[in-house]
Amino acid sequence: MKGHTKVSRVLAGIALLAMAYPALSQEGPAPQTTQPRPDLTKPLTNIPRATQYQAVTSWPDLTGIWYPDWRALFSERASPMKLTPPAQAKLDEWNAKYKDTGPPLYAQAHCLPPGLPGLMQQPYPIEISYQPDKVTLYTEAYQQTRWFYTDGRALPEDPDPFFNGSSVAHWEGDVLVVNTVGFSPQTVLASGVPHGENMRVQERFYLATPDLLVDEMTITDPDVLAEPWVTRLVFKRDTVPLREHVCAENNRLTSDDEHGANIDLGLDDDDPDDPFGPPVDN
Repeated sequence: MKGHTKVSRVLAGIALLAMAYPALSQEGPAPQTTQPRPDLTKPLTNIPRATQYQAVTSWPDLTGIWYPDWRALFSERASPMKLTPPAQAKLDEWNAKYKDTGPPLYAQAHCLPPGLPGLMQQPYPIEISYQPDKVTLYTEAYQQTRWFYTDGRALPEDPDPFFNGSSVAHWEGDVLVVNTVGFSPQTVLASGVPHGENMRVQERFYLATPDLLVDEMTITDPDVLAEPWVTRLVFKRDTVPLREHVCAENNRLTSDDEHGANIDLGLDDDDPDDPFGPPVDN
């Protein structure tokens, strides 16, 4: 994977500067351009119109704000995932190890986003908007942004490992089909179930009713899953705007060396500076 893409770009830039320096020293300074400086005190006139947005008006309208529909969530959720024998053995070992202490919560303590599929399973709203050749999905949880490119590009053959992967999309009738690959090793399928390098996620976004949006998610991972895992997430249309989500602002998780991170609500602390006030006596 291209985990060193940024470093490679920096090194390439340094090399180009090193090559250019002798030429500049021999030929003297570059000639001054005669192009007039723009007037920054006045707005530009005769700006071209964004006519490319006309193309998205033929798409089925999935735009807007969508909140998780808890009534449908548990009734439509898929059966548990079926793991390969090695993955099941690792999960059993993980469960036994943390049976008494609870699971390590390193990601939560450090406010790392969950990635897929966990990001779409949060109890927070999402918002969908359209741009030319692209559908954008925002999540209130962790303030994440997902881009679904509909311009016909192919999935990257050697994707960078992102928390939410790299996505391309196309329309099948009124269904938006999104394929995603390339996931960070810091994300998991579920607690105690790390994904493999070949995990692939396909989502089918469609309206079940005018006010119910379904995200049907199919996850394939030959290193971990014995068969594709299908789960449905249901959202209801709403108008309440997304709010700012800053995990670190009120993160009450603390880390320790032995167990990684455990929940600390701080309810036993009588701190006068606590914005939530002292503990309430029952």
